[in-house]
Amino acid sequence: MQHDSRQQPNTPPPIEPTGFFTGIRFRPIIAGIIIDVIATIVLVSAYYSLIVAKELPGSGAAAAEDAFTQYWSSSEGLLASLLLGSLGTLIGGFYAAYKAGTLEMKHGAMVGIGSIILGLLLQSGAAEREMPDWFMALALVAAIPAGALGGFLAELFKNTIGAKTPANINTPGRGG
Repeated sequence: MQHDSRQQPNTPPPIEPTGFFTGIRFRPIIAGIIIDVIATIVLVSAYYSLIVAKELPGSGAAAAEDAFTQYWSSSEGLLASLLLGSLGTLIGGFYAAYKAGTLEMKHGAMVGIGSIILGLLLQSGAAEREMPDWFMALALVAAIPAGALGGFLAELFKNTIGAKTPANINTPGRGG
């Protein structure tokens, strides 16, 4: 048996660092941010109208608006707002990650970053602040993990249903 010196062993390419934006697809991220905002508005409106408004006494539009403002300023309202906003970011991160089909957690986290930027822009444009500073800091800190969790869940979902994505179609070494 002769050894052919022209054949090289199947060695993987050298590991090279990648940039932060390598592999990022911006359309799914932008769509995820839009879905984040829409989902948050729908969740907050549904929560208030289905759960909170039924418990509050009052008649007339002025009383309802005053009760609305008072509830969202309370500790219970702030907590509900934080949880519903984080859930909206999770939904947006899930969508972006699923549509991107690769680097799911990174795409989800980018939705969280976009949510932070949009939140800061909206807060700077507001005439008066409705939320306390500590709450805004907590909401900003929760945005990136919520989006990344959405990306993680999208990856789990994709793996569970066995979806074909650009990351696992005809890729050498993956059996595709």
